[in-house]
Amino acid sequence: MSTTLAVCMFDNERVRGGAEEHMLCLLRGLDRRKFRPLLVCPQELIELLRADLPKDVTVLPLALESHLQLGRMRALASFLRQQRVQVLHSHGFRPSLLASPVGRWAGVPVRVETPHVREYWRKGWKANYAIDRWAGRFVDRYIAVSEANKRYLVDEKKLPADKITVILNGCDIAGFDAVPVTVNGVKTRAGFAENDSVLVVAARLEPQKGHSVLLRAMASLKAEFSTLRLVMLGDGSLRSQLESEVRELGLQDSVRMPGHSPDVRKWIKVADVCVLPSFAEGLPLFAIECLAMQRPMVATAVDGTPEIVVDGKTGLTIPPGDITALAGAIGALLRDPARAVQLAANGAKWVRERFTLERQIYETEALYEKLWRVKTGKPFEVQVEQEELAVRD
Repeated sequence: MSTTLAVCMFDNERVRGGAEEHMLCLLRGLDRRKFRPLLVCPQELIELLRADLPKDVTVLPLALESHLQLGRMRALASFLRQQRVQVLHSHGFRPSLLASPVGRWAGVPVRVETPHVREYWRKGWKANYAIDRWAGRFVDRYIAVSEANKRYLVDEKKLPADKITVILNGCDIAGFDAVPVTVNGVKTRAGFAENDSVLVVAARLEPQKGHSVLLRAMASLKAEFSTLRLVMLGDGSLRSQLESEVRELGLQDSVRMPGHSPDVRKWIKVADVCVLPSFAEGLPLFAIECLAMQRPMVATAVDGTPEIVVDGKTGLTIPPGDITALAGAIGALLRDPARAVQLAANGAKWVRERFTLERQIYETEALYEKLWRVKTGKPFEVQVEQEELAVRD
């Protein structure tokens, strides 16, 4: 028999964004000869992930949003004990703040947090990060998804550097290569003409992502590029507000907001320029995916994004919130297709060398094993069966 470590992912989001894609990649990719995957998250997120979630993942629908929800805390602790969870991996600071203490109470040996993003919105007493340092006593290791993410955790949050491991986000580039993308009719089904130029952004419809800035840049570009169109993939709390802005700017015929779409790769494939106008990021998977598919990229120079989109080499970067600069960078690529193609080719080579999903999963597995050995004092030895144990979709 093989010995496996039970690894439980915990998330509190109700929408599917980059952190959830990161978590899903781990749930799908962990070596079943070594690890048994579990997931705890709200029912709404389970429904959004269900089509892509492997059937062997044990799932508990639970939303834990406050330390006052004692019944839910007990339910989580009971689940962790019953499943003999050895590694509790929380995604985001607030999920970790709530779940990591429960994990220690339930006797989970290893507790990991991936913060994912710089919390630029914090104001007042919340910006001194005292609660983060207090909560850190329940966390054995932080995974920073970029070098910039690590600098934020050390320099601003003042977390111990020796508790932080950098594991760069990765993309399933091999999967992109293996499965052809058919794009016939993608534009026309959205009500666009086949010769229209298309901008694409895939991000949660939240203030952090800067969609309003992109809409205003789009409006300023329409005078020169009359057939320019914009597709905003994703969902979130700003949907109604953004729909109102589209109407106010007179962009109803040029902008589509299809929500979360299984056709992200198809839209990337037909994009003339992919755009990421965020105010904060960790290490954006969307940027990796776009460059892996050799699409020109314009993004804001925030946090880990410039580690992927290197200005003038693999794409163009601009300051966050700068409508004029964003419109200028997009326009520059639309006017110079040869430059756009060259940047995209450089970007594809860059991400294929540095941001593969295989590397991300390998490094995460190695960290789980190392932390297990350190925390328990036990060797992690797996007797591998001759037949594959994993049940993958």
